[in-house]
Amino acid sequence: MSGSGGLQGLVVGSHGRHCVVETPDGQRRICHPRGKKSQAVVGDHVLWQPAAPGQGRGQGDEGTIERVLERRNLFYRQDEVRTKSFAANLDQVLILIAAEPVFSESQLARALIAAEAAQITPLIALNKSDLVEPFARAWERLWPYRHMGGEQASGRHYRVLPLSLTQSGEVDRGVLLPLLAGKTTLVLGPSGSGKSTLVNLLVPGAAAQTGEISQALNSGKHTTTTTSLYWMDGARTTALIDSPGFQEFGLRHLAPTELARCMPDIAAHAGACRFYNCTHLHEPGCGVMAQVREGQDALAISPQRYRIYGELFAELSQSAY
Repeated sequence: MSGSGGLQGLVVGSHGRHCVVETPDGQRRICHPRGKKSQAVVGDHVLWQPAAPGQGRGQGDEGTIERVLERRNLFYRQDEVRTKSFAANLDQVLILIAAEPVFSESQLARALIAAEAAQITPLIALNKSDLVEPFARAWERLWPYRHMGGEQASGRHYRVLPLSLTQSGEVDRGVLLPLLAGKTTLVLGPSGSGKSTLVNLLVPGAAAQTGEISQALNSGKHTTTTTSLYWMDGARTTALIDSPGFQEFGLRHLAPTELARCMPDIAAHAGACRFYNCTHLHEPGCGVMAQVREGQDALAISPQRYRIYGELFAELSQSAY
């Protein structure tokens, strides 16, 4: 199918500036961007042109991305130095963490905030339920995420799934498939959480596909730096996107005043503040500060979550020089 300025395609793989574009009939080819405006990420719909005879890089199935079409959303992180885009046009983000190694609640909160800011539904999955005691401790740490806002408050809780991918993979697969059906889902998580196991469980042969894309993009054995989209069904209506692991998650693209609305437990009480421009840090009559307390209270804000809010507010308030 063609459009003004080129043929239509979907970006299904990326490594650096180079992409793999899939045509509506399922064919794939390597494409290179034409200028900064054509820099695409996985999930992007693009217009592209086949390379002119003699202009390819040794292959006859290459092309050039002419334009990235309008995005529904973009999930990315940004620190003082650079912006890292994960994927575009997502329906949800599956954040995979594990009982061991112990997950960072700060990194989890940052990923959730980025999803909220982009209006993308997040799912949280806690892997390694077979490690009984570490899992029990990790599940307890996630109590605020499973209950935040409470049923009677204006906030909402996150869906948190217990998994044991190496011990009960088929059971977990049965739980996950209905949640993913008909959607484009980005799998996100730190190294050691079981992300590769999850992807290969849901998409048999995914590792081989990653290797093929990596080889095509001349990225050698560094497959972890490649972002790939996998179709989970023949009709190509359900997609899973595997992204490289991350250790840091900057939120410099957000203003500090945007934080509260991106944290459901904070947002649930922000309307009760005396001042409309309350920072929820020191003002009298603050509806948020009044709800910070220990204990398993669905209407409360956990001290740890409030501490993360304060740290992020300070971080985002600093001028970037």
